[in-house]
Amino acid sequence: MEHTYQYAWIIPFALLPVTMSIGLGLLLVPTATKNLRRMWTFPSVSLLSIVMAFSSDLSIQQINGSSIYQHLWSWTINTDFSLEFGYLIDPLTSIMSILITTVGIMVLIYSDNYMSHDQGYLRFFAYMSFSNTSMLGLVTSSNLIQIHIFWELVGMCSYLLIGFWFTRPAAANACQKAFVTNRVGDFGLLLGILGFYWITGSFEFRDLFEIFNNLIRNNGVNSLFATLCASLLFVGAVAKSAQFPLHVWLPDAMEGPTPISALIHAATMVAAGIFLVARFLPLFTVIPYIMNLISLIGVITVLLGATLALAQRDIKRSLAYSTMSQLGYIMLAPGIGSYRAALFHLITHAYSKALLFLGSGSIIHSMEPIVGYSPDKSQNMVLMGGLTKYVPITKNTFLLGTLSLCGIPPLACFWSKDEILNDSWLYSPIFAIIACFSAGLTAFYMFRMYLLTFDGHLHAHFQNYSGTQNSSFYSISIWGKEGTKPVNRNLFLSTMNNNEKVSFFSKKIYKMNGNVRNLIRSCRIYFENKDTSTYPHESDNTMLLPLLILVLFTLFVGSIGIPFDQGVMDFDILSKWLTPSINLLHKNSNYSVDWYEFVTNAIYSVSIACFGIFIASILYGSVNSSFQNLDLINSFVKKTGSKKILLDRIINAIYNWSYNRGYIDVFYATCLTTSIRGLAEVTHFLDRRVIDGITNGVGVASFFVGEGIKYVGGGRISSYLFVYLSYVSGFLLIYYIYIYIYSF
Repeated sequence: MEHTYQYAWIIPFALLPVTMSIGLGLLLVPTATKNLRRMWTFPSVSLLSIVMAFSSDLSIQQINGSSIYQHLWSWTINTDFSLEFGYLIDPLTSIMSILITTVGIMVLIYSDNYMSHDQGYLRFFAYMSFSNTSMLGLVTSSNLIQIHIFWELVGMCSYLLIGFWFTRPAAANACQKAFVTNRVGDFGLLLGILGFYWITGSFEFRDLFEIFNNLIRNNGVNSLFATLCASLLFVGAVAKSAQFPLHVWLPDAMEGPTPISALIHAATMVAAGIFLVARFLPLFTVIPYIMNLISLIGVITVLLGATLALAQRDIKRSLAYSTMSQLGYIMLAPGIGSYRAALFHLITHAYSKALLFLGSGSIIHSMEPIVGYSPDKSQNMVLMGGLTKYVPITKNTFLLGTLSLCGIPPLACFWSKDEILNDSWLYSPIFAIIACFSAGLTAFYMFRMYLLTFDGHLHAHFQNYSGTQNSSFYSISIWGKEGTKPVNRNLFLSTMNNNEKVSFFSKKIYKMNGNVRNLIRSCRIYFENKDTSTYPHESDNTMLLPLLILVLFTLFVGSIGIPFDQGVMDFDILSKWLTPSINLLHKNSNYSVDWYEFVTNAIYSVSIACFGIFIASILYGSVNSSFQNLDLINSFVKKTGSKKILLDRIINAIYNWSYNRGYIDVFYATCLTTSIRGLAEVTHFLDRRVIDGITNGVGVASFFVGEGIKYVGGGRISSYLFVYLSYVSGFLLIYYIYIYIYSF
């Protein structure tokens, strides 16, 4: 066994030959490399498969032997300082390695077809391979310095991948936004690392945890300083995993290619923040304030992500806010002491979300012949609908991913999310209520997404539209308004082709419009009468194969954490897998759940999810029934009299909050961007007019004085006598005035 562990160093470096070969090929023989570009898929997938097999073997040994292995090489040795590089193999490393490699393989296979016609195909695979290398290096790191090095490399790769189509202003701004936002977290992480080195004198995890815990028990460290350092470490995780308030980069990151979105949201960048919290949990558990902070940030993110996903029209952006909400669950779990549930949900969510993102890519791929290559159209759910008969395989796989994320048994996310909900009741009823309410919202917006995309008739789901330029499509106001005028079709088509203005933080605030029914009817008539020979189509087999494999993971990966180990069944592989880590955090901890208790809790969670699905089905079930639903609701509201106005305002407020991202971007644009620019303008004025003005003023004054003296010193005695007498007269005048004043 130890012989196998000695070769674990190949895990982070196995993919480097692909990245280096592509780079050298493009540099030295670009023509030949581009002509053979499709051949690079095979070595990328093969090497990552080898890493996956090796990681799986190490994981089996972890389950059977429950051992932790660390190997170090000395890099710098001094009397006062020593630094060693190496790798650490423990349950957390094994879980993350398998997750990264399996999702990475699916994304690479999928990308071979999805990116086949892109000019940056080779650059894409080079970035992808290096991103996987950086993430594998991060999870195998044995000390804080390595963590920081690979942490920055993951951020750099994410910057390159999000801005892959850098010629598009939206993509360029999105990668800059992700980079700048994550600099905040990275700076906090660096300060936290330096602070803990100041406290313990070590960068190695084992020494760091042991020394710090001893100092805490013996009151050998200032608690305020330790809490500050731990908070700074956590800031790094907040930014990387898109937790409130540093989540603003995540929805804009959807400007990258869809395979990148799947990789970032499932197995790389956002998973890095969760990994950091899990790795440093032995430090955080001895500081109660930090655990409370982690749980608080997690539950806020859960609710915020769920509410912001309600009214999004971009399918990828809606999935991005879904990721944000689910990451909130994963962050909430360790904060309430549920380490096992956090890692369990990280696994199940990764496979389900990878399935959903790759499924959305298949949908976008099928919509491009209809609306042309434009993200504003091919990713717009209100331009879809009725895709079931055109993309049946994508539809069925997307449905299973949706049901899993909603928490419907026996799919993967049900087992992990239900465990988090149960543990949250034991920690705080308020947190549990928020988590359960957000679970209902998750079911609602996920089925809204599914129904808008696949239900009804093609191109019939135009929701609410404003006839002004740079406007967008919005979700239906279920109350509607009467007496509206028909929509101008030419104005509608010209406005549909206008792209929204791109800015770093969007200052735009959208408001709802009441022209609902006439707009939907006008749009339906237009597209039904439009003669077109192009229809949506199912994706190729190389894109469908990863979807089918991820469906298997979505169906069966939850079995590793089935918590029945009291004579009912003994399938709880996850607890055996995590035994060393759990024992490190909680001595003599045995995880077990009673059958009756589990079923009782599951009934409540599934009922909440079913209620959310039911509401989504009523409101978004089909276009034909949507008119009937609106009529029924309006007739009911008319009977309620004045309550119509109140309900309409509530619905509008909820919609506006969701569609405008909770006004957080507007707040940042107003309070941060505007204030910083104002401060820069004031500083620029002081620099140019005051500091430079004084310097330039002295020079100009010297020039005039010199010019004046030049004319005085002309060699004429009369001029000298005039100056002399003027000076003496002035001196005497000042002297007599002084004497006069002094005499009083």
